[in-house]
Amino acid sequence: MEFEGVYPAIITPLDETNKLKEEEFRKVVEFNIQAGVHGFWVSGGTGESVYVNPEDIKRVIKSAVNQSNDRAKIIAHVGSLTTKTSQDLAYSAADSGAHAICAVPPFFYGPSINTIINHYKAISDASGNLPFFVYNLPQSTGTEITPETMNMISTEIPNVAGLKHSGPKFTDLRGFVKLGLSCFIGNATLMLPALTLGASGCIDGPLNAAPELWVEIWNLFKNKKLDQSIKAQENATQFSNIIRDFDMHATIKEIISYRLNIDCGSPIPPLPYLSKNEKTKVITAIKNLNSLFNKPIDVTSGDNKF
Repeated sequence: MEFEGVYPAIITPLDETNKLKEEEFRKVVEFNIQAGVHGFWVSGGTGESVYVNPEDIKRVIKSAVNQSNDRAKIIAHVGSLTTKTSQDLAYSAADSGAHAICAVPPFFYGPSINTIINHYKAISDASGNLPFFVYNLPQSTGTEITPETMNMISTEIPNVAGLKHSGPKFTDLRGFVKLGLSCFIGNATLMLPALTLGASGCIDGPLNAAPELWVEIWNLFKNKKLDQSIKAQENATQFSNIIRDFDMHATIKEIISYRLNIDCGSPIPPLPYLSKNEKTKVITAIKNLNSLFNKPIDVTSGDNKF
């Protein structure tokens, strides 16, 4: 099974009690599918999985599978504080029909490479050996997955299909590619440079809110229109920078809420929320970028169909 292209790290719309708003979630999935994305990274960092109840994570994954209905691949993040919880999530993801699973390495206690491998083996076994993706996010986990480490992991776990590389060392990407793995760059502003080095695509949060911008990069690059793809990346980066000027989780939710005329709720504390003034600034900034889109975003009408 081939994994490549544009994979939004999808948000988790939540109500006031931090429970999944399934109808809104399905609308976000459909919005992205209609824009041409190739898959989803479900219940990862953008999806607030560290704070979401495991039972709700199961619901999120199942909803993504059902709504996508094989029109897009679902990579379900099952990383958790304990191996047991990760195994439970992995089993449920497989049972729900996810195409692959992914997980951050064990965190907080500074795991050895043997601990990481044993943890990943247990998760993989619980999923029935679905294709497995490693999530390299050392800024949050405290554990960096290098090409050397990745080689050891893939040697011990044959169903390892690739990784999401969100680490600070961009040049490591080439080392991952040389291992024959599907390597997704985890930074929306670096999709095109990563593709030129052999990356399989991009997985990141900003893709949720304007998927058409990154789909355009992908299509132009695949059609060998490099000059146009450079311009497309510049456009996407302008959009992404607005999100990163504020809090990522709250800003993505705010933009999607306005584009789809739904309420995605606020992030789970201690993640910050946007003040009323900040929300106004975000929407104003997005309106100023209307020229970047094939169809201008009218974030006030909720009528932005593809």
